[in-house]
Amino acid sequence: MPMDSKDKRTEKNKHFIASLEFALQGIKTVFKEERNMRTHLLMGVAAIIAGFVFQLAISEWLWLLLAIFLVLVMEIINTAFENVVDMVTDFHFHPIGKKIKDMAAGAVLLTAGFAVVIAVLLFVPKIWQILQDIL
Repeated sequence: MPMDSKDKRTEKNKHFIASLEFALQGIKTVFKEERNMRTHLLMGVAAIIAGFVFQLAISEWLWLLLAIFLVLVMEIINTAFENVVDMVTDFHFHPIGKKIKDMAAGAVLLTAGFAVVIAVLLFVPKIWQILQDIL
């Protein structure tokens, strides 16, 4: 008896390497398909470069890296929600689907706002000190 696509079952990954390959493929997919993810990564790289320029202390690095990785993780989760909604609704508008997408996007926005606050707290005093030394 032929099986249609709804009857196919997937097995849990039993090997670490297979799980790792699937996870890396998921990360690659988000970077390839999501412009916002590439923007977040670019901003994160810029913040890391600024961290080296301003010689952040270890505690400052921890806050900076936490903020960067939280934004990247939230963007991956947001993209996953968007894809699930699109799959379930077959790309047709549904008010609950819209709410889900809006809430996931809101989570990214809040996390990005947190990252901006961290950046301001870390870098503005250092920039201010340089400006005072010059003037």
